[in-house]
Amino acid sequence: MILPGAASIVGVDVGGTFTDLFFFDEKKREFRTAKVASHRGDEASGFLAGLSSLAGRTSSGALADFDAIVHGTTVGTNALLERKGARIGLITTKGFRDVLEMRRRDRPHTWGLWGEFVPVVERSMRLEVDERVLADGTLRKKLDPEEARAAARELMQKGAEAIAIVFINAFANPENERHAAEVVRSVWPNEHVATSSEILPEIREFERSSTTALNAYLQPVVGSYLGKLEAALSKGGFKGAFHIVQSNGGVMATSTARRLPVRTALSGPAAGVIAASALARAAGRPNVITGDLGGTSFDVSLIADGHTALSAETTIDFGLVIRTPMIEITTIGAGGGSIASVDKGGLLQVGPESAGSLPGPACYGGDNTRPTLTDANVVLGRINAQRPIGDKLARLDVEAAVEAVLAHVGRPLGLDAERAAEAIIKVANARMAGAIRLVSIERGHDPSNFTYMPFGGGGALHAGALMREVGLESVLVPRFPGITSALGCVIADLRHDQVLTVNLELDGLDAALLNRHLAETGRAARAVVANAGVAVLRIDTVFELDMHYVGQTHTVQVRLPAQLDGESMLADERTVRSAFEATYRTQFSRLLPGVRVRIVTLRTAAIGLRPHFDLAALAPKSSGENAQRGLRRVWFDDRWHETAIFSRLDLATGAKVAGPAILEQPDATTIVDPGLVAEVDSYGNLIVTRSAA
Repeated sequence: MILPGAASIVGVDVGGTFTDLFFFDEKKREFRTAKVASHRGDEASGFLAGLSSLAGRTSSGALADFDAIVHGTTVGTNALLERKGARIGLITTKGFRDVLEMRRRDRPHTWGLWGEFVPVVERSMRLEVDERVLADGTLRKKLDPEEARAAARELMQKGAEAIAIVFINAFANPENERHAAEVVRSVWPNEHVATSSEILPEIREFERSSTTALNAYLQPVVGSYLGKLEAALSKGGFKGAFHIVQSNGGVMATSTARRLPVRTALSGPAAGVIAASALARAAGRPNVITGDLGGTSFDVSLIADGHTALSAETTIDFGLVIRTPMIEITTIGAGGGSIASVDKGGLLQVGPESAGSLPGPACYGGDNTRPTLTDANVVLGRINAQRPIGDKLARLDVEAAVEAVLAHVGRPLGLDAERAAEAIIKVANARMAGAIRLVSIERGHDPSNFTYMPFGGGGALHAGALMREVGLESVLVPRFPGITSALGCVIADLRHDQVLTVNLELDGLDAALLNRHLAETGRAARAVVANAGVAVLRIDTVFELDMHYVGQTHTVQVRLPAQLDGESMLADERTVRSAFEATYRTQFSRLLPGVRVRIVTLRTAAIGLRPHFDLAALAPKSSGENAQRGLRRVWFDDRWHETAIFSRLDLATGAKVAGPAILEQPDATTIVDPGLVAEVDSYGNLIVTRSAA
């Protein structure tokens, strides 16, 4: 089952080029997929077009046939990257007006004193009030409510659509901040009021200020987007549950997404990693590196021993710091739409500029005449111009792709079209390989112990080359690589995270106080999941402590073995110390005897476990008799090869395909390079390994 009482569920991932959908009917044990064009700036239209495409194939052709919709969105990410959030105001403690501007005294470019940073809240929109709470929580100066009310009215007059309230040390005592919020809400014209004690009650004023300000910056944008979707879904007859994927890989209610939109910053890519983790476990491969190659970016994540890596903080762009649990994803500007060019020094560059979905690659026949990674693959015959993925075009313009590659790369470098296109692909592969090394070798992992899992519309085009270049063990191409993130939306559990700064010394630990914090945050997090409106099998609670040796600035995340048991916890000094030392020794190979240890922050996660999606439903049902479609000339290793073309979805379980070969399907194309062999496993995945010959 997927959801108790839910017969059907749809996962929807809106990307920069395509909107991907995965539909599963629990009663009939049937699934369907769809891939439609995204509409940049009007993402809701692509979302609804995809649902209409799926609904047209249901019994009644109506959205009422769907019991649940789970959505992975890039609306928040795009608003941050493109600086298209709301005009917001900030009310803060006197003397702390410029925290967002000062940051950590870092700079956009490491070498050289150049570059600038503009905060999302301009200085004229950052107002101060005279209040003060000390670091130990002592209330030194009470807030004057009239001062807060006057600041709110001034910001309204200046055109603020949302407001962030960030008082120094509000993590230790939120009394003044909560009072300010009450006053501001009494005069503010909408619900977009964010306070740091609600968003991130954690020590470190810049990270808390940045996260709260960015949450306010996104509230009107994400709230408007979700409102349009909900209105359109209701008009179409949808009466089921509608939920959003978070950056931590969990699912939340739309009401929570409106209140905490900053938690959607990496929503879409996170869903892909969740699906990859489930597929890898089913295939018996606990160590996986994922590579999501879409139209504009290449997103990489590492799964070790079956566990996805969570980070407490991420930077969306320089100076835009978000401190909230997120799946660790490294992103580079290398997608199918990444533009290739020769710089002034005569060096070939690919990305980060992208043609996106509009105007798109040159082969799309739009206004773009510059070559992209997709154009290079078309020129070399690796993408079938007569069978492009998605529903955007009936065919691709090969001549336009050839001319773009020659004009901007071939002639400047003295290369013919084929060698220029191959050079573009090699440069892009080198950039992608660098991202894979960053999450593996540079973090102490041996790539030869990992399987590479490519997905996204273009991931499987480059998998074999990356496997050989990085030295990966093998490649696992999912059954539907172009729809993997949408599948992740269907698989993801509900989740809610909370943080609390506790600042407790481990020596002589006040275990009663710590256990009280554990019980209180556990209950609060579980309540959010329980009230999300989705039935779950059970709710698990996970506790982690940010700890360090006194004098250190960095912390390590220590998972507690204790589980919530009614109102009491079983955390004591010995248990916590043992967990800290095991974690610290794993990360740094040594301990620091005699140095005191401090617990800085408590992190609590409530996870509502949904019944697991049975991946056996994806298994091939074909005999494989009509899988081969013929031969096509494809360029590999500096020459043309007569290459076998297969219908990927018509291959039977156990079928083996030796390279060179091209496997085509509606959502993606897979290349099996010369010297490699692919085999279909019982879940429909392709397992690509080096040929024994």
